[in-house]
Amino acid sequence: MTAEIPFVRPAWHCMTTQADVLGESPFWHPQEKCLYWVDIPGRRLRRMKVSSDLSQSHAVEDWPLQEEPGCFAPASKGGWVMALRSGIYRAREWGGALELLAAAPYDTSKLRFNDGKCDPAGNFWSGTMYEPRDQAAGVLYALQANHALQSKADQATVANGLAWSPNGKTMYWSDTGAHCIRAWDFDVTSQQMTHERVFAQFPAKPKDWIYGSDVAQSYAGRPDGAAVDAEGFYYAAMYEGHRLAKIAPDGRCVAYIETPVQCPTMPCFGGEDLRTLFITTSAHGRSTAELQALPQSGCVFAMRVDTPGLLVSFFNN
Repeated sequence: MTAEIPFVRPAWHCMTTQADVLGESPFWHPQEKCLYWVDIPGRRLRRMKVSSDLSQSHAVEDWPLQEEPGCFAPASKGGWVMALRSGIYRAREWGGALELLAAAPYDTSKLRFNDGKCDPAGNFWSGTMYEPRDQAAGVLYALQANHALQSKADQATVANGLAWSPNGKTMYWSDTGAHCIRAWDFDVTSQQMTHERVFAQFPAKPKDWIYGSDVAQSYAGRPDGAAVDAEGFYYAAMYEGHRLAKIAPDGRCVAYIETPVQCPTMPCFGGEDLRTLFITTSAHGRSTAELQALPQSGCVFAMRVDTPGLLVSFFNN
């Protein structure tokens, strides 16, 4: 008999008053004490100075863009590296000029960059999503020192959940549409990925899923963005599941953590002690009934946790 997975209902703080259409790719900048994230359809990067009192109001700065950002990461020499629909870019200052590092190696009318971050050595990775969503055409790319994009994995419809274990020896990557999280043994120096396996597999979305129904309440969601804590537990945002899944290094789901909205998109750890868990969320494509019931859909939320997370990895040039 399978043990029932505990369902934890913590107290979350809503951190923003202006909702994102689809918030994603949050990271904590330890020197600036800022939370950064993207609003993909809103075509903007966002940042917010966060105090230790999560209940305070927090002002948000926006950086409007001409195209959709999938993800971005801080750079060790200042500024950021970012994956936009048309390629990988470098920016030196907030709102400043964008320098193209690598053009998108795909048909931009059907694909775009999505989830990504830097590996422990500071190499920038980003996966793609196939917008028609009728085939697994998404690819995971790693930006090389010569700015070439190297394909590292494929067979995903919506690339998500990129993360590394605390020692950097395990890499995780999910395909949201397939409800599957994969794992590999990872060599930080060579970027070599070996021993591919299924880390976690979740049941498919029921065909008769409707917000508020009994069917919807029984659906755990599908794995979106993710973060890893200092003990190696993988936290997956379960899109449409109203929860995060906390998964042990051996692949066991040890807890579900209720979220304030139906569609969490990605967690990250931050705060002075890395014991504040932030989540971005989505209002994109939600029904009128859902938005009326959950009007904070698309906002950023935070709560305190016992185990700290890992520091963000900075881009290495």
